[in-house]
Order: sequence, then C-alpha cells, then structure tokens
Amino acid sequence: MNDSPGWASPGSAPSDGQEPGASSPAAPTSPAEPADRPDGIHAADEPGAPVQGPGAKWSKEQPPPAHWSAPAGPQNPAHNTAQQGGPAGWGAGPASPGQGGPGYAGYGYGHQGPGAGWGAGWGGPPPAAKPGVIPLRPLGVGEILDGAVTTMRTYWRTVLGISLTVAVVVEVVLVLLQGLVLNDTADSTTLLTDPTATVDEKTGAMGDVMVNSGVLALVSLIGTITATALLTAVTSRAVLGKPVTTGEAWREARPRLPKLFGLIFLLLLIVAVIGAVGVLPGALLGGPGGGALAALGMLAALAVTVWLMVRFSLASPALMLEKQSVTKALSRSAKLVRGSWWRVFGIQLLSMLIANIVAMIVAVPFALAGGILSDGGLEAFAQGGSNLSWTYLVVAGIGSVIGSLVTFPLTAGVVVLLYIDQRIRREALDLDLARAAGVPGHTGTATGATPGS
Repeated sequence: MNDSPGWASPGSAPSDGQEPGASSPAAPTSPAEPADRPDGIHAADEPGAPVQGPGAKWSKEQPPPAHWSAPAGPQNPAHNTAQQGGPAGWGAGPASPGQGGPGYAGYGYGHQGPGAGWGAGWGGPPPAAKPGVIPLRPLGVGEILDGAVTTMRTYWRTVLGISLTVAVVVEVVLVLLQGLVLNDTADSTTLLTDPTATVDEKTGAMGDVMVNSGVLALVSLIGTITATALLTAVTSRAVLGKPVTTGEAWREARPRLPKLFGLIFLLLLIVAVIGAVGVLPGALLGGPGGGALAALGMLAALAVTVWLMVRFSLASPALMLEKQSVTKALSRSAKLVRGSWWRVFGIQLLSMLIANIVAMIVAVPFALAGGILSDGGLEAFAQGGSNLSWTYLVVAGIGSVIGSLVTFPLTAGVVVLLYIDQRIRREALDLDLARAAGVPGHTGTATGATPGS
C-alpha cells in the first residue's frame, strides 16, 4: 500500500514496488469491460464469466463492498475513517490542513495524538505558560489591569511598604507647598467666579491657578515615577512567580536611582520648555489679546506635553530593567510606543481613572472632615473665601496618603506590564521570560534582558 497513510485512496499512487507506469490491477484496461453491478462486483468477476482480456486479473473471491478502512501506518495505528462518524470506506477523503492528519504535519498543525480520527479538528495553540501574574503572551487590557491588581494582592507587604514611604514623602511636600508657597489658590479660584472681576484680573487668576496646579501635578508626577521605579522590581519578579522583599527591591533599585532622578529632571525640563514656548508669545503681547493668546498657547503646550509624556512613559522601566542610560531609556520608550501610542495612552488613562476614582472615594471623607475641623467649620470652607488652614491640609493629606496606597501600585504595575507587553509583541520577550521562570520546554540561556533576572 501507499507509504503515506491517509493521503490517497488505493490505486492513485504507486505502492509495494509497483512501477509508476505499470497498469494497476484495480483499473481494468479493456474498454469493453462491462460496468460494475450495484452490489459493487464487476460483471466480469461473476462465477463462470468469461475472461475479457489480458488486463482482467481479478480474483473470483472479493471482499464485501464498502468495508475498506484507512490503512494504518506504524506511526498512526489509530487512524480509521470510522472514528469520524462519517460513511465507512475511502469516500470520506483526506483531512483538511486544519484537521491534524499526520500527512499535514508540514502545515504546522501536526498530529493530535493517538486516537485522533480524520475528522478531529485542530484545537488551537496550547495555552500560554503563566508562571506568575500574567500569561506569557501578548496581553489584553483586562489582563494588564488584572496583573497589576494580582501583584498588589499577592505581594501586599512589599507593595504596601514602598507605596506608603513614597506617599508620605510626596504628601509632606505637597502640604508644605500649599501651606507656605501656594496658599492663594483659594482666592484665585474665587476671583475666577466673581462676575465683577475684570478680564486682566481673571487672566491673572487663571495663570496663578494653572501654575499652582502644575507645580502640585509635577510633584505628584515625581512621586508616581519614583514609586514606579521602586515597584518595577516587584512587578517584574511577580511576572516570573518569584517573590521579592522590600529590602531586595530597594537594593536592586538603589544603583539606578541617580539616573532615575536624572530622567525625571529631564522630563520636567522638557515640560517647562514646552510650557514656556506656549505662553511666551501671549505674555510678550500683553493686554486682553495677549491673555487669550497665552491661554491658547497653554492648551497647545498641554497637548504636546501629553503626547511626549505618553511616548516617554515606558522610559522608567526601560532604565530600571535594561540598565540603560537616560537618553537610551527615552529612545527605548519611544521605540516601544511607536505605532501603539493610542493603545498605550488609552490603557494608562483607564488605569489612572480607576486609581483616582478609588483614591477619591477614600480622600473625600477626609477632606470633609478637615473642612469641619477648620476655623469657621464646613460652611466657611465651602464658601472658599479664605486660605486653606493647616488643619485641613493635614487631615486631607492623611486621606491622600491612604488613597496613594492604591494609586501608586496600580499605575506602576500597569506601566511595567505595558512595557513587558510591548516587548513581547515586538521582541518575543515571552521566550526569555519562560526561560527565566523555568517553564518546561524553555530551558537554556536567555538571550535578552529579562525583567527580574
């Protein structure tokens, strides 16, 4: 029979030493041979029928009709067409490339194992290995968020220690800035809603509010980037399923902190230059027209800043995990984000919205309590006509610290997992991660920079 079981029906290919050009015994050569009878026996094979010619070599004893089965080779003894539930015999034909027949191994699907019939469909690729908090394959939005939350829940002691330390330092700086330097924010906000204020007064108040808010936002940005850097070791080890203590995370991050702060300084310098370029024309023009031009320039500068910050948002994990320089980390982030800007922006925006909503739920009761405990009570605080008191700043700061225990780990985990996801999509980092995690079938030396290795 044919050496390739499952490919062809008998007589369609040379077999068992028969020459390709020889006449097949299964194909009568005489054109005058009568047609087959309905019961499947040639008319020439009836008992006593005369021989029609030299090509008729059929035996008088024939097997019953329609009872042939697929020939079984030594590598696939279980392939029988009766297993697929279709009609018996050879009429079922060969399997399609997606059905996993042995002859279709060149298509990339291969044999599905003993007992798999001709009609057994291909079950798809095997599930990706998951040694840690994420499967080692390109991730979806939900898997990235779930990985960040799972990291918080599994390694909560380490995550809590790092987040609490960074949050306390950031809130102390914010309280001091609001209480000593930026204490006229409430008056500027009230001036913006005053119908009797002139255009120049409202323009000046708007500038003060934007500057004050920008300073506070930059301080929060520094805290977020720092927390992201310190939590990078935790998240990268969580991907491999390896625990890490606070001390180990600190020892791993400490040599990179000078370059990290250099990265933060460079990002802040870029933001400041963009803001100055946007506001400068309106400031030089002056008057109502200059104020309007400055506002438009500020909006344009804000759009450019957001675009650049998303483009460079993966620089921190690149600097920490790949041991890159500051400029190389920025270049790596831009390369990883290229072509995926909207996806990276959307995922980070979603994580920030979720984290800030949770933080707000925690912080609002503390803010209300701080207003009640302030001079004049909640009514005076709601009117907003006076500067923020120290009581309010301290009580509200405590609520912000508690909220940051959720905000920092979630945003940091999302940034690190986004970085890993982009490298899996572009550089097949999942293979190196599988080797580092000791996944069976992926032994050997990793060829790339593996997070947590």
